[in-house]
Amino acid sequence: QVQLAESGGGLVQAGGSLRLSCAASGTIPSTNTMAWYRQAPGKQRDLVATIMSDGSINYADSVKERFTISRDNDKNTLYLQMNSLKPEDTAVYYCNLFDRLFTHYWGQGTQVTVSS
Repeated sequence: QVQLAESGGGLVQAGGSLRLSCAASGTIPSTNTMAWYRQAPGKQRDLVATIMSDGSINYADSVKERFTISRDNDKNTLYLQMNSLKPEDTAVYYCNLFDRLFTHYWGQGTQVTVSS
């Protein structure tokens, strides 16, 4: 089992920055992909960015050039640096990890609110 715990959410003005963290614990598969998703009220959960254990990265078009995903494998921690935040970035942000068998693990989520 893998446990994921997000932190770093909060309230920020448009144009501001936040850094989310996700600490992973438990039996973590050596080959895995970690990701950030977000879900706004009344909307589906959308993929924000992914990073594989080899460092390969992908971003949703809506966050390219503004968000940066990274991971520290020694600390089993995932990060999301969010710059130039917009009100439409307001959502609950979820940390996700999945292994080669596509078993998914989720954190409890952290609220990000961007005021205009």
